[in-house]
Amino acid sequence: MTVVDLAPVVTSLRDLPVLPSIVLDLIHSLESDDVDVTTLAEKMSRDQALAAKILRLANSSFYGLAAKVKTVKQAIVVLGFDSARALAVASNVIDTFSGSGSGGKRVDAADFWRHSIATALCAKNLAHQAGLDQDAAFIAGLLHDIGRLVLAISFPDRYATVLDDCERNDTTVDAAELRVFGLDHQRAGQMLAEAWKFPPLIQRAIGQHHAPAGADMGDLPGVVHAANAMVHALELGGGRHVAVPRLLDAAWDSLGLTPDHLLAVCRETEGQFEDACRLLM
Repeated sequence: MTVVDLAPVVTSLRDLPVLPSIVLDLIHSLESDDVDVTTLAEKMSRDQALAAKILRLANSSFYGLAAKVKTVKQAIVVLGFDSARALAVASNVIDTFSGSGSGGKRVDAADFWRHSIATALCAKNLAHQAGLDQDAAFIAGLLHDIGRLVLAISFPDRYATVLDDCERNDTTVDAAELRVFGLDHQRAGQMLAEAWKFPPLIQRAIGQHHAPAGADMGDLPGVVHAANAMVHALELGGGRHVAVPRLLDAAWDSLGLTPDHLLAVCRETEGQFEDACRLLM
């Protein structure tokens, strides 16, 4: 195994696409109990690209509004600030990374984002049932596998070796990443989240989505862990090289959800999935 020093991975982050400052402001506001909604809404209105996205999202058939929304302020009122913030972040991350022009010839961007959107929806629906922050869950679910793009964009040839290893040896992606890089996509994703100064809970949800720490079982990391396993089982998005990951009993039990909750989340996620993909991709 040729181990990649973590320092070049950190250095390579500056070569990755950069999110607009207003999007980073929106992400950072997730951990604030005293959000200045008016100021953030004004910033969103002044960013032409972001304003266009918010208006497109608000006027999409996904929401079925009777009247056309003409201003960002109206869109935020209609959608609610939390939902508008989560959708703006999601749309910008997808657009930014989809336009990077890299990621390796073997990484299917459409499959990647379909799985990410499915996980985001499932995490949001699980969080709703568990009484947790739905919009933070949506963003954490969307970004849980972002480390795969970090590795594929920074080291495309080596990541092709990872996928070859998966095919030849029928191994999991994270095990192959560890053999090739000495770290897996969970750690690489957490490093990016740290560089972007995401709220610590979202950092941990990204960095622990295959095995959340005990203290985080009943919070966002446990939600994203469960959502990731569920959407693989539902065969929403995904693609090659990915087996259904194990859903830890302790993680599910910590959320305090019943089989009826599980069925409701599955129905909601499946019902929302295709419309959300058309909206965000």
